Amino acid sequence: MGKFKAAAVFSSNMVLQREKCFKVFGRGEDGVTVTVSFCGYSASAAVLGGKWCVQLPTMEAGGPYEMTLTDGEDVVTFYNVMIGEVWLAGGQSNMELELQNCSNGKQTLAEDKTPNVRYYYTQKNCVMDEKFFADEENTGWSEFDSETARCWSAVGYFFARELAAKLGVTVGIIGCNWGGTSASYWMSREALERDIDTKAYLDDYDSAVAGKTEEQLKKEYEDYIAYDKAWFEKSQEVYAKNPKASWDEVCAYCGPNLYPGPLCPMNPFHATALYDSMLKRVCPYTIKGFIYYQGETDDNRPNTYFKLFKALIQLWRDDWGDDSLPFLFVQLPMHRYEADPDKKHWCIIREAQMRVYDTVKNTGIAVIIDCGEFNEIHPKNKLPVGHRLYLQAMYHVYGDKSIEAFGPIYDHIERENDKLRVFFRHAENGLEVRGENGLTGFEIAGADKKFYPAAAVINADNTVMASAAEVKVPLYLRYLWTNYSDVALYGNSGIPAAPFRTDRNDE
Repeated sequence: MGKFKAAAVFSSNMVLQREKCFKVFGRGEDGVTVTVSFCGYSASAAVLGGKWCVQLPTMEAGGPYEMTLTDGEDVVTFYNVMIGEVWLAGGQSNMELELQNCSNGKQTLAEDKTPNVRYYYTQKNCVMDEKFFADEENTGWSEFDSETARCWSAVGYFFARELAAKLGVTVGIIGCNWGGTSASYWMSREALERDIDTKAYLDDYDSAVAGKTEEQLKKEYEDYIAYDKAWFEKSQEVYAKNPKASWDEVCAYCGPNLYPGPLCPMNPFHATALYDSMLKRVCPYTIKGFIYYQGETDDNRPNTYFKLFKALIQLWRDDWGDDSLPFLFVQLPMHRYEADPDKKHWCIIREAQMRVYDTVKNTGIAVIIDCGEFNEIHPKNKLPVGHRLYLQAMYHVYGDKSIEAFGPIYDHIERENDKLRVFFRHAENGLEVRGENGLTGFEIAGADKKFYPAAAVINADNTVMASAAEVKVPLYLRYLWTNYSDVALYGNSGIPAAPFRTDRNDE
């Protein structure tokens, strides 16, 4: 493109956000004026500090169109451009999990004929060197077909497919996610420094690199990569002989697993690592909102997650310059590895996610507590996850209040002698029990806060009455306060009741 270029997220096949003024931006040499023409409109901007940005007026959904960019000498044209809805899909491995690897992915790829969903995948690279920029040049928006869509986010695709069918417009997904990442990896240093608890993520990194030269850090990381490659190859020998080998058995044969490796600039798994190299590479591309599935990696500091997640949402909205941008997220499902004790740290992450939904405006929560798999952190059935995010979008963002987007959500309890009556939001249409073991998952405690399994029944007024013979004066109640168990209580919407506890404020 000579003296100027658009950001890599602008390409042929892209989707632009309808009914919003949208920005087109890129880089160039100072003194050059860039003009963007689209659908009969033109806007120009001078390059300042190596950057340019123009804004075009709101437009209705439609297409395909062409967009041209010129600096007066060179001209670039993007073809097959649609105007519709654009959502950014953020998070870690369960958002990243590819369509080809989900439980119905192969069938979806073979049978779906979906011309109205498109995808842009932000490249996964935390080191912004020459290779980074060369590789980024090769990224671009793609349309759905059985080959290109294999690596799309399954959750993102199922969300977009349903949304496109309902709204009758093209939906574009910007995939910006990476497995194994903490929310802190997607945030700026300045944002993390604002609170002593979130600053701890920075302290981990700063202490790890302190006093080391760039050469030392690079060698440590390269040594780790070689070790990890050899470790993985040996682990496959173990699993080939015994597919059910325990983690301890694998490590006994292969040596200690050193994942995620030493903290250093080359390692993507540290605070701030992906903020500039991924998120900011697509910001401020005009979008409708965010969908987000993350939290698993932050279970080492579960009590910090409420602050961390709130700060991430505010930062992303600040970066896009819109405090009202919808932020729809997934509450973590059931999960526990067979060899692990029930640390109940995922309970606190789930609670933090519900607290964010209750306290941060323009958010939505997809409760998928029933979509987990025992001994598997990557549940393969992503269709209900995408569907429940779609329901949240229709309810919160597109204003369809008639849609049943929720299962029961805890409201309050009332004590009646030796029982506790539980009241729920979103239970007006009824409660139901699923599974063969009855209404399980409730626990009750008295003043000593010693919890006992509770017997529970559904009442005619869509409340639940719970009691435990061991607790004569019940004060506290929990539901599904565990990393993994059966899920029994649902609303008639088919969405399960969200887990909760009533004793958080009394700790």
